[in-house]
Amino acid sequence: MTATPLLSALTTRAKAKAHSRTQPCPCGAATLTDRPDGTVVRHADTVAKAHAPDTAPAELTARLSAAAHLPGVLLPPLSPTPVELHGRLVTFWPYGDPVDPEDPDAAPWEEAATLLARLHKTAAPPGLPPMRGPAKAARAIARLRATTPQPATEPVLHAWAALPAWARAEAPAPDLPGQPPHPTLCHGDLHLGQLVRHPAPDGPWLLIDVDDLGIGTPAWDLARPAAWYACGLLPPDEWTRFLTAYRTAGGPAVPADGDPWPALDIAARALTVQTAALAIVKATAADRPLDDVQQAVVDACARMGSVPPELAHGHAK
Repeated sequence: MTATPLLSALTTRAKAKAHSRTQPCPCGAATLTDRPDGTVVRHADTVAKAHAPDTAPAELTARLSAAAHLPGVLLPPLSPTPVELHGRLVTFWPYGDPVDPEDPDAAPWEEAATLLARLHKTAAPPGLPPMRGPAKAARAIARLRATTPQPATEPVLHAWAALPAWARAEAPAPDLPGQPPHPTLCHGDLHLGQLVRHPAPDGPWLLIDVDDLGIGTPAWDLARPAAWYACGLLPPDEWTRFLTAYRTAGGPAVPADGDPWPALDIAARALTVQTAALAIVKATAADRPLDDVQQAVVDACARMGSVPPELAHGHAK
């Protein structure tokens, strides 16, 4: 990984923040992520994140404030206000142990679902911006359209065009079947990489990454595991564990019993399209074919094109 001025400066800031919190500091340092939309470094028990270049200061500050007031659900920031570094907004966080990708049997599906239910049942604070899930899906499609067309491109774009305007970030979300009618606090980008144990290594699981946090349709937060299940990538027992835990915790995104799919179908389709679009973009950039998992989500998009959302309820696969 090539060091950039931002990465070097962010590493220095993380070290300074860590030393202000812990004396003596064990001085373990690492770059956790270095992408155009986010750079994350760790120094001992402190994490510094440089957010995407187009991040709005007021919106990020509102999201940080929400996280600070939900310490049992979201990992609270070390400071409620971002700082600027090389033209990027930077936030500081305590370090938490992430989910082990090499141990899928230990994936905390029940804990993730319970945290989501608690988040969705929390009164949304005033001034919080919209949840950015649909906007992220739209950006994925924009990247796909800017990429050299592939055989897989057409069915993905066709599935995207069949989605309602709200799922494409072109209109406000309407009241949906099984959804609460009032504004709901949503994470916006839920997957297992968004959970950590804090304090590490044995503390409770908490949600991280507030970049997409906001007001929106809570089904979006269940949509990624729902989409994986519908594509055959998440085993039925793990999906059942997740859904049952969410319902047991009183989560409002789906009915308390019965078929959850009328509430989840559109968001799950949108997440499938988003995943497929990014898979094609990455495979094209690397000049390689789609792998089996990526092909599975593209195939799901092709099936979507033949079954309109209003006819798909009750048919997850």
